[in-house]
Amino acid sequence: MWQWRETEKGRFLTCDLLRNWQHGFFTCHFQGDSPDILVSYLNPNASVYRLKQIHSDILFSTATLDSHYLSGADLLEGDGIISSKSLDSVWCASADCTPVLIADKGTGGVMAIHSGWRGTSTAIVPKAIALLQSQGAKLEDLLFALGPAIHGKVYQVSEEVAVEVLKTIFPSDTPSELIIEKALQIENQPILPDEEENKVRLNVTQVISLQIQQQGINLNQIAIAPYCTYQTPEDFFSYRRTKEKKIQWSGIVSH
Repeated sequence: MWQWRETEKGRFLTCDLLRNWQHGFFTCHFQGDSPDILVSYLNPNASVYRLKQIHSDILFSTATLDSHYLSGADLLEGDGIISSKSLDSVWCASADCTPVLIADKGTGGVMAIHSGWRGTSTAIVPKAIALLQSQGAKLEDLLFALGPAIHGKVYQVSEEVAVEVLKTIFPSDTPSELIIEKALQIENQPILPDEEENKVRLNVTQVISLQIQQQGINLNQIAIAPYCTYQTPEDFFSYRRTKEKKIQWSGIVSH
């Protein structure tokens, strides 16, 4: 399902689910390269779109970004971009957060979303699905590749943070004090117990997958990268591991 693509500079990851789209989950080997440079590995003729990421649920279309950047303005703040035309390359940066690339088989359109625990707690990916539907996308045509991120077994968070994230996959009237208990009962657990009091291990990527499925998406439309940024220092930066503000980019080009 996941394949490495080798270059002279290093390797980056691709997903078979998105094989009909030029895309890549880039690695630490491309440190310092912006999307303006990285796009040459995908399609040098594509336009490049990125945001100033703020761990939000804010989404923009490339058409909106075109209008904004015509004036030479600074990067807009947000965490998800939807393509408006062909040959739009949309990008997100991450270290331990989950990069989500979405493709629409019906329109050829794409999205790139940065979803850490904060973005996941505000349901940025379900909101992206709603935006795609509002523009005519059919659920059965959407494909989701969830790229390398920190794995749940090494991501310790407070119970309070876990509840903020997990409440998005339970009915709104679920008491907060029951959410962790209920989450531990889910198959492919989105959380694991932790030895430290009032702490748990949170699998943000698994929560995102559950959020997607709850929108009516089949599991075979979702791919989750098997690589943990924290545990794979030879390929990925991890803020949790090094406390350094270094990132890798993920991008995809629309048809």
